[in-house]
Amino acid sequence: MAIQIYNTYTGRKEEFKPIQPGKVGIYLCGPTVYDYFHIGNARPLLMFDIFRRYLSYRHYDVKYVVNVTDIDDKLIKKAQEEHVTVGEVARKFTDAYFEDIKKLRIEQPDVSPRATDHIPEMIDLIKRLIANGHAYELDGDVYFRVRSYPPYGRLSGKNIDDLQSGARVEVDERKEAPLDFALWKSAKPGEPHWDSPWGQGRPGWHIECSVMSMKYLGENFDIHAGGVDLIFPHHENEIAQSEGATHVKFVNYWLHNGFLNVEGEKMSKSLGNFFTAREIVAKYRPEVIRMFFLLKHYRSPINFSEERICEARQALERIVSTLDSINTLIGVGADIDRSESEFVRGLKQEFIEAMDDDFNTALAIAKLFELVKEANLIIAKETITENDKSILMEIRETFYEYNTFLSILPGEQKSDSMVNEGAYIDLLLEIRRELRIKQEWKLADQIRDRLNELNIEIKDSKDGTIWRRK
Repeated sequence: MAIQIYNTYTGRKEEFKPIQPGKVGIYLCGPTVYDYFHIGNARPLLMFDIFRRYLSYRHYDVKYVVNVTDIDDKLIKKAQEEHVTVGEVARKFTDAYFEDIKKLRIEQPDVSPRATDHIPEMIDLIKRLIANGHAYELDGDVYFRVRSYPPYGRLSGKNIDDLQSGARVEVDERKEAPLDFALWKSAKPGEPHWDSPWGQGRPGWHIECSVMSMKYLGENFDIHAGGVDLIFPHHENEIAQSEGATHVKFVNYWLHNGFLNVEGEKMSKSLGNFFTAREIVAKYRPEVIRMFFLLKHYRSPINFSEERICEARQALERIVSTLDSINTLIGVGADIDRSESEFVRGLKQEFIEAMDDDFNTALAIAKLFELVKEANLIIAKETITENDKSILMEIRETFYEYNTFLSILPGEQKSDSMVNEGAYIDLLLEIRRELRIKQEWKLADQIRDRLNELNIEIKDSKDGTIWRRK
């Protein structure tokens, strides 16, 4: 089955056909580093990282670019409020951004370009737009002439005649039309600025992403991603200015994740329901947060609540408990003849089909729970055959294999650490068993109690000892 992607530009699922066979270029709009990014911002960063890693798992050579916007009106305002330079604000929150994505097990992009490192390329692109009749200069400011680009509104489904000035589109009566947007802003006293053919100034927000994406992925590339809130005006403007300059199709597939609400309401500081990713990851384990997002299709709205987080934690605990039981029954490094199970093979195929169908992680996770159910039916048997052990090993290895891009198992991102932890626990339980045989009850009980303090619960039965994480 070929990978299908829902393309916002066409409004339908399409078979994914990269420009270069076997290679994929992806650009994600990254953070504007004027503050810690919030839990809503975490959704695209986390989900599109998983998609990038899944494409790598499917043997694509992926180049993943996530920018950092380090010059913007919000940074300037923050610097003025804190009486520091814009550069100091940018450095502080850029460092925090990289710290926080690491905590969330989000892998580093292949390229993390900063806007301020690409000012000359932005000036060159603006010059091309002026030469092509798509932009004009007014007293040191440069604006994009929206009506010069007839397809404007195609991505967002908006009619240009009905559009009004929206978010981040400045109202300036000097402009030829209200919807014309800034490519270059003339310098104001005390603001960062760069020299340009139109005088000292700084770039507009939209031109930054056009330049950085095309520099690292080419004038036409495969996938551009971001939150649904960026469709208009940001992504609409990116398309207009990029294609206005190059006269080639900018992006082949546009992917957008749905909104995140908190307890059913839009996140807002005034409502007291505004949470940074840093606050959330300090309260909940990263694998729980990842499971929370995976349980919902990325294009669907998602509600962040204590109840939903609890459901994600319980779902994760079912998986971990099952894997712990498997490790106890067959041993971590057991040498068992593996025979491929038709049942497991079928579910693995269904998992891949779900992921290939517009990255349907909700359905894919449901397939993993069918594996959990099958494993627990085997574990509950009075007599476990060698074939049963082979199936359990195959189920365990399936989880470890998929964890390379889901990254939902406890501990480090790679499954080796979990295996090592299980081996240490098995060794302790073997020592405890020998102590019990020798009737050295006090020391045996100390091992049990110490494991209990580490949230490892053990159960003794006539068939042996089974352990699980609480």
